[in-house]
Amino acid sequence: MTDAFANRLRKNLAHRRKWARRRGISCFRIYDRDVPQFPFAIDWYEAVSPRAETHLHVQEIDTGWKMTDAEYTAWLVGVCDAICEVCAIPAEQLHLKRRERQRGTSQYEKLDDAAAESFVVLEGGPRFEVNFDTYLDIGLFLDHRPMRALVAEIVADRAKRGTGTRFLNLFAYTGSFTVHAALAGAARSTTVDLSNTYQAWTARNFALNGIDARRHMLVRADVLAWLVQAVADRERYDVIVIDPPSFSNSKKMADVLDVQRDHADMVSHCHQLLADGGELFFSTNLRSFEIDAALAQRLALREITKQTVPEDFQRPGRRGPHRAWHAVK
Repeated sequence: MTDAFANRLRKNLAHRRKWARRRGISCFRIYDRDVPQFPFAIDWYEAVSPRAETHLHVQEIDTGWKMTDAEYTAWLVGVCDAICEVCAIPAEQLHLKRRERQRGTSQYEKLDDAAAESFVVLEGGPRFEVNFDTYLDIGLFLDHRPMRALVAEIVADRAKRGTGTRFLNLFAYTGSFTVHAALAGAARSTTVDLSNTYQAWTARNFALNGIDARRHMLVRADVLAWLVQAVADRERYDVIVIDPPSFSNSKKMADVLDVQRDHADMVSHCHQLLADGGELFFSTNLRSFEIDAALAQRLALREITKQTVPEDFQRPGRRGPHRAWHAVK
């Protein structure tokens, strides 16, 4: 059984490495549940610092299959051995996020923070810090690679034409959109996220790329509350990216966030913050998401998902990792 998985992974890897080299990409997906009996997502990362070496981020997608602990352990060890052999990497460079079989519930294993090491990877020109072991997500969403490039292209074009390059990044995570926008020529930016951890991570990404923190401001705030105040203050931006989580009940927030329920208000507030001719990007990874039809018509929101989902994340007959919309004021 593992042979079928190894053969598919080997074929995928040969194709994706050639594909990535032609495009100057060093971080990409090489396997995504291609063989149903092996429900994993495997991402390839070429680190440039502190050492030049390849790392694999391997996520097990819980299927609810029933196995004894011994069967599950043997199966998982066999899978990891096959991955290391096919990809020619030592076991310590494979970073597995797996479920613990504990009282019938599924949990993802998290290594001790002290044991986790950060690495620097490249995405074209920009440099980003990633951490494979401390969190479920490593600091860089690979499925947003084309959208980051699109935003950077628009910012660069606007800068060249002198039509405004004030950039706003909401629910910013580790600030990757802002890094691309700043390097593309954004005159100033505001990056908003509620997490101290992620804002500190964004600051390190800024430093890695030589971004002037005096012109590119980090704001730790509840985005929903911040938007209301920003509209009241009549702030204006030329390019806005909003990529909210599907759901959040953080104790730091004044209210629970539900992207399906709340997206109309959030996107409307963002549209109010746009300068004339400004451009808005909205994205969500909620698989069941449906855009508010009245909102889409009123703001002339155009779905651009086909442009923003990269080739290495496309699977026939399967929904992509996110959906995205664009509007011009």
